[in-house]
Amino acid sequence: MPNVSEFSTFLLLGFSDQFEQNMLYFTLFLVIYIAALIANALIILAVSFHQQLHKPMYFFLVNLSVVDLGSISVTIPKAMINAFLNSREISYYGCITQVFSLFFFLISDLFLLTGMAYDRYIAICDPLHYESIMDRKACLQLAAIAWIIGFLYSALHTCSTFAVTFCSNVVNQFFCEIPQLLKVSCDNSYLIEVGVILFSAFIVFGCFSFIIVSYVQIFKSVFRIPTSQGQSKAFSTCIPHLIVVSLFISTGSVAYLKPTSDFPSNMDTVITVLYSVVPPLMNPIIYTMRNREIKVALWKMFKCDITSRNLSLLFISKWFSNIKVLFLERKTNFTNRWHNESK
Repeated sequence: MPNVSEFSTFLLLGFSDQFEQNMLYFTLFLVIYIAALIANALIILAVSFHQQLHKPMYFFLVNLSVVDLGSISVTIPKAMINAFLNSREISYYGCITQVFSLFFFLISDLFLLTGMAYDRYIAICDPLHYESIMDRKACLQLAAIAWIIGFLYSALHTCSTFAVTFCSNVVNQFFCEIPQLLKVSCDNSYLIEVGVILFSAFIVFGCFSFIIVSYVQIFKSVFRIPTSQGQSKAFSTCIPHLIVVSLFISTGSVAYLKPTSDFPSNMDTVITVLYSVVPPLMNPIIYTMRNREIKVALWKMFKCDITSRNLSLLFISKWFSNIKVLFLERKTNFTNRWHNESK
């Protein structure tokens, strides 16, 4: 990579020159980051420790939570550090790591959502063969395909992006984003940018088409269910997935298909936050709201936690009571002995 010697660092978009505003952004990002970590970690723990959730749908949900944890950890911590230190710098290799990691998690996310659509299609349209089709091996293969494609795709785009020579090291975004990096390249990046957009659009359109076709068949099968209770149960597993897919594809498409501007704007920052921060935060909330099994598992976790805390407090209180009794007994013995000796 010949441009390593030209720029050892990139300058990211600063939030503000005022310390108070930077602290406000730092606090906001910290709250969002902690909320996303807790929400996704609870999903992972609930599925891992409850046998009734060891099903293909929840297996993919755990993978989705891992991806969400990874994607939000790529951008937010660095933005928080820069806001706290009032800095804009990121190293050249740090920028490469951000680009690679973000695309790795985003594309893995897309293919996991596609795999989840296939899982719902088999579960509702072919329930008699569901267990034989979506067995452990099939789930592991689908998840592995998602992760491998994410790795290859991110490697391709990272190499093509950093193969160019940069005329400036000023990136008009709060993290290293491919459209903004291509904007400051010296080479004629038109063909690269068109190639990136076309290839990304092809992948997104292919996955989105598969999801749409799957759900057309799913809804046909659901409307043939004779009871409203059966329809409601089927919809409760499908609607959250559709909301998550819509949120992911709509925010990502707007962010990467909109024309890049020469000057930073608040709208660009808002759109970037929508696709890089909001989905990892909202996905576990969306899945939890309409899923009774997840709610029950989380309630059991909290109940066990409260019970264990109560038992711990009870143990501690009894321990202190025993110490108090022992202390009083020794004090009484000492007092009696002192009286006897004084006589």
